[in-house]
Amino acid sequence: MTVSSGPQPKAGILDIKPYVPGAAKVEGNVTVHKLSSNETPLGASPKAIEAFENAGRELERYPDGAATALREVIAEHHGIEAERIVCGAGSDELLQLIGDGFVSVGDEVIYTEHSFVVYALVTKANGATPIVVPEVRCRADVDAILERVTDKTKVVFLANPNNPTGTYLPFCEIERLHRELPANVLLVLDAAYAEYVSETDYEDGAELVRDAENVVMTRTFSKIYGLAALRIGWAYCPPFIADILNRIRGPFNTSVPAQVAGIAALADQAHVAKAKAHNDQWLPWLTQQIGGLGLEVTPSVCNFVLIHFPETPGQTAAEADAFLKSKGYILRANAAPGLTNALRLTIGLEDENRAVVDILRDFMGGSAS
Repeated sequence: MTVSSGPQPKAGILDIKPYVPGAAKVEGNVTVHKLSSNETPLGASPKAIEAFENAGRELERYPDGAATALREVIAEHHGIEAERIVCGAGSDELLQLIGDGFVSVGDEVIYTEHSFVVYALVTKANGATPIVVPEVRCRADVDAILERVTDKTKVVFLANPNNPTGTYLPFCEIERLHRELPANVLLVLDAAYAEYVSETDYEDGAELVRDAENVVMTRTFSKIYGLAALRIGWAYCPPFIADILNRIRGPFNTSVPAQVAGIAALADQAHVAKAKAHNDQWLPWLTQQIGGLGLEVTPSVCNFVLIHFPETPGQTAAEADAFLKSKGYILRANAAPGLTNALRLTIGLEDENRAVVDILRDFMGGSAS
């Protein structure tokens, strides 16, 4: 891009590659099945949809800027303090606010190589230096993270579970990471997919936030709650950090429809349980079936799987992507180094899951077990 001779952006911004969302359309006269954005196949709770529709009757009214009712419901559901919750336009905005509040030019920000793209955006937008830590078999390595901490380190972003790999760290490793970090380094635990995790050694990090001054946990309503279109998320913070985020966030950063839909979604835990049961059924099935085609599938605890394709001409990820799209199925391609020959598949409805396996079987020229 040509740099203007007029006003100049902050250092680092021109190094950011604009985020490219998952494709939503394909060429040809085929029915489209979008399995590229980790959206729940069951949709939002009917109660949340009703609350959203009712909110349309008073669109002239400003929202409660503090999202008081939503924070109180979140606090009651999770057993945490409402005054330490900050709501935002998805967890994305909260991650950006953390960068705006705590990261400056000359600082270093740590995240792992196959982690959520917003961490790099936040780091570069604030003129800081990204420290990208290698993973081990698509899994964060606590020792490798700690080895890269310096006196310039300001924030460590860690998605747990991680997107796009679907892997996670047990809570004992999170505790060890926090214990060995300097007290002035902020540990941000991004737990967007926490509701999907069944493993007994996993925790979202709320316990650490409750007892520490340098840990924040972010959550979202975009995944299992199905409110991605409304952009609503929240962070659980130490009091001082909550105060900082509230000082710099927009005065009305979450809308009335998003707030009331979030409240209704939390109240409908039967719908959440249904979504979790659906995922529990199809996550292992897809992992086994796709693995049976001779493709490597990274073990996932989320609502998606990462499929690795061989380098063999005719069987690459790019060719598989094109073949799937020709049938109307959109998966998520990866541009990140080390994952360019992988596709991420969001778990869909039963017919979609079975169809993807059948299409991949045809592509690979084999048969599922």
